[in-house]
Amino acid sequence: MGRDAPISSSVICNFRSSVCQALVLEIGETVQILEKTEGPCYSLFNTFALSIQQGIFPASYVHLKKSTVSNRGVCETVVPLEDPIITETTSTLQEWGVLWKQLYVKHKVDLFHKLRHVMNELIDLRRQLIQGHLAQDQTREIKRHITVRLDWGNEHLGLDLVPRKEFEMVDQDHISVSELYKLCSSSVRSQGDNMRQRHGDGCHVPVQHHLFINLKSFTYNTISEDADVFFSLYDTRDNKQISEKFMVRLNKNGGPKNPEKVDRLCALFTDLSSKDLKRDLYIVTHVIRTGRMLLNDSKKGLPHVQYRRPYGCAVLAMSDVFHTITDLKEEKDFVLKVYTCNNENEWFQIHENIIRKSSTKYSAPSTNYGLIISLQLLRGELDQIRRENQAVFSRALAITRKLGFPDVIMPGDTRNDLYLTLERGDFERGGKSVQKNIEVTVYVLYADGDTLKDCISLGSGEPNTSEHRSFVLYHNNSPRWSEMIKLPIPIDRFRGSHLRFEFRHCSTKDKGEKKLFGFAFTPLMREDGTTLSDESHELYVYKCDENTTFSNQGLYLSMPCCKEDFNSCPNLPSTLPFQRNPKETFWVSTQLCSTKLTQNVDLLALLNWKAHPDKVLDILGQLRHINGEEIVKFLRDVLDTLFCLLDDNTDKYGPLVFQSLVFIINLLRDSRFYHFRPVMEAYIQNHFAGALAYKELIRCLKWYMDRSAEVVRQDHIQEAMRALEYLLKFIVQSRILYSRATCGMEEELFRASIQELFQSIRFVLSLDSRSSETLVFTQAALLNSFPDIFDELLQMFTVQEVAEYVRGTLGSMPSTVDIGQSMDVVKLQSIARTVESRLFFFPESRSILLPVVLHHIHLHLRQQRELLICSGILTSIFSIINTSAMESSVQEEVEMMVESLLDVLLQTLLSIMSKSQSLETARGQRCPQCTAEITGEYVSTLLSLLRQMTEVHFHHLLNNFHSKEELKEFLLKIFCVFRNLMKLTIFPRDWSVMRLLTSHVIVVTTQYLSPALHKNFSEADFDFKVWNSFFSLTVLYINQPSLQLEPLTQAKRKKVLDKYGDMRVMMAYELFSMWQKLGENKPHFIPGMMGPFLGVTLVPQSEVRNIMIPIFHDMMDWEQRQNGNFKLVEAELMDKLESMVSDGKGDGNHRELFGLLLLEKIEQETWRETGISFVTSVTRLMERLLDYRECMKGDEMENKKIGGSSNLMNFYKSEMNKEEMYIRYIHKLCDLHLQAEDYTEAAFTLLLYWELLHWEDRPLREFLHYPTQSEWQRKEGLSRKVLHYFNKGKCWEYGISLCRELAFQYETLYDYQSLSWIRKMEAAYYDNIIEQQRIEPEFFRMGFYGRKFPFFLRNKEFVCRGYDYERLEDFQQRMLGEFPQAIAMQHPNQPDDALLQSDAQYLQIYAVTPVSDITDVPQLERVPERIKSFYRINNVTRFHYDRPFHKGPKDRENEFRSLWIERTTLILSRPLPGISRWAEVERRELVEVSPLENAIYVVENKTQELRTLISQYQHRQHHGNINPLSMLLNGVIDAAVNGGIARYQEAFFDKEYINSQPEDTERIAQLNDLMQEQVHILGVGLAVHEKLVHPEMRPLHKKLIDQFHMMRQSLYVAQQGLPAAYTGVNSPRGILTTHSHMSPESVRLIHRHSPMNLQGSIRQSSSSLSSHTSSEAGGNLVILTDGLMGEPPEDTAHMQVGLTCTCFIFQPSPSSSSLSSIRSTSSQIINSAPSSARGHFLMHFDAFHHQNSDPPPALPIRSLRKSPLHPIPGSPTSPQSALGGSNSTLSGSASSGVSSLSESNFVGQYPDPPVRNDAMEPVPSHLWTPEEYLDSPYLHIHYSGPEAESLDQVRPFHYRNPVSHLHPHSHPQSHSQTAGLDGHPHPHSHSHKVMLSFLLSMLHISNLLI
Repeated sequence: MGRDAPISSSVICNFRSSVCQALVLEIGETVQILEKTEGPCYSLFNTFALSIQQGIFPASYVHLKKSTVSNRGVCETVVPLEDPIITETTSTLQEWGVLWKQLYVKHKVDLFHKLRHVMNELIDLRRQLIQGHLAQDQTREIKRHITVRLDWGNEHLGLDLVPRKEFEMVDQDHISVSELYKLCSSSVRSQGDNMRQRHGDGCHVPVQHHLFINLKSFTYNTISEDADVFFSLYDTRDNKQISEKFMVRLNKNGGPKNPEKVDRLCALFTDLSSKDLKRDLYIVTHVIRTGRMLLNDSKKGLPHVQYRRPYGCAVLAMSDVFHTITDLKEEKDFVLKVYTCNNENEWFQIHENIIRKSSTKYSAPSTNYGLIISLQLLRGELDQIRRENQAVFSRALAITRKLGFPDVIMPGDTRNDLYLTLERGDFERGGKSVQKNIEVTVYVLYADGDTLKDCISLGSGEPNTSEHRSFVLYHNNSPRWSEMIKLPIPIDRFRGSHLRFEFRHCSTKDKGEKKLFGFAFTPLMREDGTTLSDESHELYVYKCDENTTFSNQGLYLSMPCCKEDFNSCPNLPSTLPFQRNPKETFWVSTQLCSTKLTQNVDLLALLNWKAHPDKVLDILGQLRHINGEEIVKFLRDVLDTLFCLLDDNTDKYGPLVFQSLVFIINLLRDSRFYHFRPVMEAYIQNHFAGALAYKELIRCLKWYMDRSAEVVRQDHIQEAMRALEYLLKFIVQSRILYSRATCGMEEELFRASIQELFQSIRFVLSLDSRSSETLVFTQAALLNSFPDIFDELLQMFTVQEVAEYVRGTLGSMPSTVDIGQSMDVVKLQSIARTVESRLFFFPESRSILLPVVLHHIHLHLRQQRELLICSGILTSIFSIINTSAMESSVQEEVEMMVESLLDVLLQTLLSIMSKSQSLETARGQRCPQCTAEITGEYVSTLLSLLRQMTEVHFHHLLNNFHSKEELKEFLLKIFCVFRNLMKLTIFPRDWSVMRLLTSHVIVVTTQYLSPALHKNFSEADFDFKVWNSFFSLTVLYINQPSLQLEPLTQAKRKKVLDKYGDMRVMMAYELFSMWQKLGENKPHFIPGMMGPFLGVTLVPQSEVRNIMIPIFHDMMDWEQRQNGNFKLVEAELMDKLESMVSDGKGDGNHRELFGLLLLEKIEQETWRETGISFVTSVTRLMERLLDYRECMKGDEMENKKIGGSSNLMNFYKSEMNKEEMYIRYIHKLCDLHLQAEDYTEAAFTLLLYWELLHWEDRPLREFLHYPTQSEWQRKEGLSRKVLHYFNKGKCWEYGISLCRELAFQYETLYDYQSLSWIRKMEAAYYDNIIEQQRIEPEFFRMGFYGRKFPFFLRNKEFVCRGYDYERLEDFQQRMLGEFPQAIAMQHPNQPDDALLQSDAQYLQIYAVTPVSDITDVPQLERVPERIKSFYRINNVTRFHYDRPFHKGPKDRENEFRSLWIERTTLILSRPLPGISRWAEVERRELVEVSPLENAIYVVENKTQELRTLISQYQHRQHHGNINPLSMLLNGVIDAAVNGGIARYQEAFFDKEYINSQPEDTERIAQLNDLMQEQVHILGVGLAVHEKLVHPEMRPLHKKLIDQFHMMRQSLYVAQQGLPAAYTGVNSPRGILTTHSHMSPESVRLIHRHSPMNLQGSIRQSSSSLSSHTSSEAGGNLVILTDGLMGEPPEDTAHMQVGLTCTCFIFQPSPSSSSLSSIRSTSSQIINSAPSSARGHFLMHFDAFHHQNSDPPPALPIRSLRKSPLHPIPGSPTSPQSALGGSNSTLSGSASSGVSSLSESNFVGQYPDPPVRNDAMEPVPSHLWTPEEYLDSPYLHIHYSGPEAESLDQVRPFHYRNPVSHLHPHSHPQSHSQTAGLDGHPHPHSHSHKVMLSFLLSMLHISNLLI
């Protein structure tokens, strides 16, 4: 198959094959056949692939079709030879198919389903078009449907607009830019917009509407007779029927009487105008039954005579129909209820009564029945409706016409209908006792007496009849029928025919006879040839009887039929065949609708003028009073008559014939008769015979024009000017006829007369019309008609001659300044139509007319008047020139237009654009001259002109400037216009064709203009303004969105590149070339053009970047030469880089290319080092900016956004030192925190800006969202915002210092109101610390390894503060969700270099433990645990995690001896929490923990876990679920018995180990103390377990008790084997110690024999469950918590407190050094109960004497001081110092209440007592049993605290007046009750004061004892 006969094929089935040479085919693809093989395969070339793909495939998989090949070669394109709209539909469906699936993914379900429906429709329409079996109009309609759907889909999918012409895509190379703009604009307009007419005044052809009605059912079970149903349209405003009737005959069952009409009872009411639809129209339905006279007649059987009797009426308002039917082709059902008339005398107006709702005159039937009809509104020509709705017309549709002619009368519309209405009659009773039942029978008879067959129609839908019987009104001698019938009488039978009306009385007797008693008649046509007039006629009634015969109609035709007839017949005979009854009359009305008959006497007189030649002048004078319908019906006859009169006597009849002809011509300008214009033209061409008429017509026309300057009233002159087109047609045709008859005689005379006529035309146009309004209208009428005569003149004259006539006429018009504004529009419209005329298409005429046309346009553009019309004229000119581009004359015409229009076009565009910008800024009313439409028009006009210009035109243009100033002004204008084209939105986004074409014209024009710029404005003549304008243009051009090809689809990108190439590269080369030509003038643009050029380099096009990046080296070099550095370049580049990258510009390729190219250039420079530093800084900044932008994408997680913002913020501060950018990113980071609800981090972030401000009154400018204000005000506002965020983040401790800062400032300014507010806030923060619940987060270490991570994460490790309740597994899932490409590392080992440099993402996560610094502060021992807990996990910079290993050989007997821990400590760059939840790890510290230290750590952590869980169970936080406690106790006790502590004892309490490790003496003692503490905590836990355990779990509890005794015994035995130095007797951490240090104010000793009754309780910090038993040797002092007890004994209220005191001191141990890496859920709860919860302690005081003889120990004095965490002087909410830690004693719990009261209210009243140290003997552990906790005989002493606490937590005391703060639920009578486990406080009473005094006294006594 040769290459000269290319064949393409469409793939009709997918093809896959394992053969290597086989080509993969997808259905719908187009392939080109290159060669046909012997087998069933082809090799092919896939035209849709970017690279050539060849292969074989089976022939059956494709459908062959012919095609052509364009651009033969490597990039050749195959174009199938098929209808272009088929090709477009195919490619569009392929493109939509991809986007359609994306709609489903994006959850755009509605559009997804709509698009699927449209695609299916397109496939079906395309199939119909391909088959090719459609008629021409059907094909056109199919194409219209296809294009509508294509445009709809493209619009909704955001695709490009496709400009079309005749449903096909246009080739932009074959039309001008202006025309392309017009097509794009018309594509987006509604197709319903009215088109302006080229003729006359722009008449609009009215659109016809048609109403389809279908009767579906009629239920009337009470009639049981046949019925006739009549439908008609009724106008209530005029009270008249406006349509014929549609008739349906139904049988007694309600079905059609004719079985063939089942489901075919439908009609179409035609010819309804828009005006008709605005009337108050109703569908009126009358029901006439046929049967008995009375429905209630009791006679059985069928009646002998059938009567037509009125039954009922129904109405339906058309307004309801229009509101319901929204779509033109929508069919809706309606129900019409039938009403009956109460009085038959008013039957004629029953419909009016129903419409007026006169309910007394009609009634509804008892049953709810009526008519069900369906309606549909159709629009358009009837033939079009018939084609589009063939199914409707196939149902025997009854065409029901409008009464009278429609608004538009078609020439071929032949009608001859006479509508007769039987109005009413008055008849005598005739001697009868009752009134008559009168029936009227109507006959149509011809002159010979024969009845005309089938000439009576009751309504459409039923066949015509020969007679009609009216319905009968019961007992009514004055019946009113108002019954209309149609008489379609043939035109040849109309003359001589007459109507006869016979009147019969219908008897209701047995026989039911109908007796004739009279008749009336009327002829249809009068003697003068006119038909009956459209009015009511009163007819005489003549007597007759049943025996009368009318065989001889001449007998009564000779008698007068009415009064007018009687008056016109004076000689009547005295005796008549029939006697008239003067008392009886009959009224009928007629309405004629005929195209052949007339009722107008004047028209008949004109047509028959020869019968009365003396009346011709009068007849001609009456012509303009004849109805236009009558004239157009007889148009040919009237015209023949007029020209016959002209030939008969030119001098006498000439002027009147001319006036009559003008009247008729103007009559055809009416929209109703517009379609008769072809009839007029056909008459002129085929029937006109007035060979001499041209002379008189020219003479009369010239006479009218010459008198225009003299006559005041110029109506007749204006009418003649409007009729100029057809007058010239008559003149030319008359001259042609004369020339044929005379062989061209009098040719010169004719030419002379035409020349004189044009002189008269010029004379009229040259008159000054500013003072005469009538003259303005005359000139306007002449100008409107003038372009219509060109085609007629071309029949008689050459093109040049006609052009000269026209040029002279257009040239005679005054300039714009000399005429009024009203004439401007008319003049330009005339010029526009001249340009659009056929005359202008001839090159020889265009060269004559173009100068005068351009002259007028130039004048209007200079004055900025009528811009839209001028642009339309230019569009037409360019369209013609573009079509004639191959002609040589076009170049001269373009040159002419450049000289005349280019400069004024630029000026006009600048003016329009400036007005548009100012209007947009002011947002005022739209100015007609500043709309986008005008801008687009003139832009397209300018582009059309520039596109037509060749190199020669530009050369002439640039050389014709007289000076450089003119050239400069021109260049500035055109560059400014081009810049505005790219900055303003001239063309919508989807006008891709227009945008690309605009860009192409601009780049070509710039290439032509740049040499002139360099030639005239370089070196000595350098002009910065012009060069700067040029550079700004090129930068804007390269950056414009329409040229960015990267986001486009592959197919569209290829299409653009094939058409235009990459225009960005073209302009970049031009820019670089001009930059190089600047030479010594380059410094003028440094650093000003840095930002714009940087924006160009950020365009994602490699070639553009390679061209532009070296310019920066040039700039650096020039500034280095001038200033010795390039700081300005650096500063400018850094500033611009941030905003551009943030806007989405730039990528990693640009960063690499920027550094590579510049470093290569800099390598040879003397300033190499500073240059490299600069380039490195820029690339590092760009790297961070790109990371930030990547993180800020909408679908990225908050953590990545926060990390990127923080990274960039720190970079601006630390490396760039750009404070403003730093502050901006502070606020961006703060906003991200707020979005993530990280309020603490938001507060810390804002503090960075707060620290930059000072408490000064220095004014600050408006910045970001801050108004203009002083620095003090801004810092105060920031402080309040930070406090708000700290409060929402529950970090009140951080807010307190800020409160103090603000308080100091307010106090300095004596702003006591604000001071009061801030102090209250500070107090509220203390309350929140005590009362609010806070969750303790976990911390996780993250490592990001691999080069695929963002720069700020790459190969770095961080510690992250987890969310509330977030565990390690949750955190891992969250991070893997944020980095879906990352691979989770399953080990904690450090990665190697290969992994760090890999192109992947590896994520390493494990939990770490915070290491707080507060353990190093000894003063914190008295701080409650809940407060210390906050500081343990906040403001932390050190975290660690452990890895166990065995050092040396593993001890097989006891592995704990060799089990070492490798502890890695991570030191962060900043503490957590901070400005982010993440903090980068700054360095790592690695230490090894010995087995003994590890044992201490493990025991201590396990004890802490026990303490916390037991505390929660004491306060009922687990709601009865004892399983966690059981499991924990079992795990510890069972492990201690079977291993656990026992293994530690074996390992470290062995004498051999002690002797070998003397340096571990202190640690061994510490481990011993911790073991004893754990045993004590276990005992407390067992006591709680005893109380809460379920009976079924008692065996387990018993087992635990037994194992606990064994554990305690083993520990005691092991302790006995230790030296005294290890038993803890003198150890500071001893659990069972004799003495410990304690301050006197921390002790409250209350003896049980005291006479004082304690009814209340003192608020204190919560008790610590880790408190230990302490007593003298042999004593039994035990401290229990309320959680171990049941309800207190009844004698609690009578507890005595004695004055004999002894002192106990318990030394607390320090807090645990750290938390375990994985803590239980309970460990997160710092504050887990409301402040009303209470704790209770039981103190056992069996013996208060020492067992040894040592003197009583001295108690240490501890000064009353405030907490170092809250050094607030005089604050009532300051928390007391209390002992905390893991083994707090009584001094940290029972004493805290007194110390709090003393510190709060009695500070400074007592001196600090001296310090004394003593010791107590230890209490042997074997003396303790759990029963001591449960069954102690000693009374309880209750201390109420603000919250229930864990064992080791001590809360700050919040003092309140014990009287004024009663618990709302306490009962006033229950003073003796103690607070129970429900947490309710005790009721308060006056005894609080007594108790307070007693405690103070005891404090004083304690000091004295010491």
